[in-house]
Amino acid sequence: MSFTRVTRVPTAPTLPQGELVASYGTYLEAQRAVDHLADKQFPVQHVTIVGTDLRMVERVTGRLSYPRVALAGFASGAWFGLFVGLLLSMFGSGNTSLMFAAILIGGAFGLLFSVITYSFTGGKRDFTSTSQIVATSYALLCGGEQANKARTLLQEIGGVQSGWPARPVGPSTPPSDPRVAYPEPAAPHQPPAGSPTVPPTAPPTVPPTAPPTVPPTPGAL
Repeated sequence: MSFTRVTRVPTAPTLPQGELVASYGTYLEAQRAVDHLADKQFPVQHVTIVGTDLRMVERVTGRLSYPRVALAGFASGAWFGLFVGLLLSMFGSGNTSLMFAAILIGGAFGLLFSVITYSFTGGKRDFTSTSQIVATSYALLCGGEQANKARTLLQEIGGVQSGWPARPVGPSTPPSDPRVAYPEPAAPHQPPAGSPTVPPTAPPTVPPTAPPTVPPTPGAL
């Protein structure tokens, strides 16, 4: 009997270790890659999915109003009343009218509680939304001894990248996404087209100074 060795997950926050095997634009593509490795009997406990450039996305789903809040509160309270009514019917006299009464009572309490809670907000948040943490790209890391094998298996579905040791991506480190185009260095300033070209000015030429002429002294030989 063989058992699959499970990699111990560190309790403290630590950076992922391994080499970059592949990179994908969505989490579903990265998940599909790991599933492909598992189908090929690859030891997937050595694989890590790392999302880079994380962003919190809040999608607005609708507008809140008192009728909508009341309807949602009644529905949630009715579900709780249905659960209580089923318990009373099973362990009680088995009267179904008791279950319907529990549903109505639970819905009424849910409606009242939701309306009161919504009135306390003062209209500061009149919408519903869902939040998600998404990444710009998802890297697939693998241990160095298994990285080349993983790249070979992932050639069938693409996304394979050359590996490097995993490192954090922060403000001081450029993103490791190969699809990101880095700006080129600034070119030296060029004069606009059509402007006259001014030749460089040569320094003025100073003629050499002749030594002063001394007249001969009378009587000198």
